[in-house]
Amino acid sequence: MVGLLWANWCWKAVREFLHERFGILLGRTACIDWLHRLGFVRKRPGKRLLKADAEKRTTFVAEYQGLRREANEIGTKIFFVDEAHFRADVELRQMWSLRGKPALIDSTSPKLGEKATYYSAVCLETGEIEAMFIPETCTAETTVAFLKQLREHHIEPLIIIWDNGPAHRGAELRTWLSTPNLRLRLVPLPAYSPDFNADEAVWDWVREEATANLCFGTKDKVEQAVDAFFARLTCRTDEAKRRCRTLLQARADDLHASRCLLNVDPIPVSL
Repeated sequence: MVGLLWANWCWKAVREFLHERFGILLGRTACIDWLHRLGFVRKRPGKRLLKADAEKRTTFVAEYQGLRREANEIGTKIFFVDEAHFRADVELRQMWSLRGKPALIDSTSPKLGEKATYYSAVCLETGEIEAMFIPETCTAETTVAFLKQLREHHIEPLIIIWDNGPAHRGAELRTWLSTPNLRLRLVPLPAYSPDFNADEAVWDWVREEATANLCFGTKDKVEQAVDAFFARLTCRTDEAKRRCRTLLQARADDLHASRCLLNVDPIPVSL
């Protein structure tokens, strides 16, 4: 509105604007105090996904609410699935440091190829998290291997919610899905909707607790750190339920509440 780019919007920009427009020169503390009084706070921004289709996302919320009802009624487990890379070089995150002292992390500058790749899946109803290390890159073949792991560890009917990435399709996957009595259904997320995937929160959790501000040097050391993190999650199911909730669950809850108020019959969903 006043010519300030959002990306550069800070107290210094506000002070400069006030000085140029009104001839008022405020100090840092005064600028920040007034911003707080007006209700402004500093936030780490998220992405506004301009390519996402709002109508398809709304439709998916209703579909997901039906899947949750099915999971509750017949014992189906819903897993959100995704993949991620963890590099051996430092992934910088905010840290505590003494005022006036630089916050620096040592790095040996390992090659980009020094990275550990993982699949993971989270069930929000139970808080269970599954993970699998992949030696190279994700393909349809490695996707089948991870789905087999899920199928072996969970006897219930499974619903897998994921994006439409290249590794989530292919001849190997189609062949395996033709297995008799597999009792596994794949549900694609709407395009450009990573904020609907609860498994994204798992990766953020890994980076926060296992890899932040550390230079591992080799992918073997990255793998050791990430494996140790996943091993600790078996007794943190309640935390997983809380941390991995997304906008999708909030919207589905609102939809369920509104339908209950209006006595609208839920949309039937079958596996």
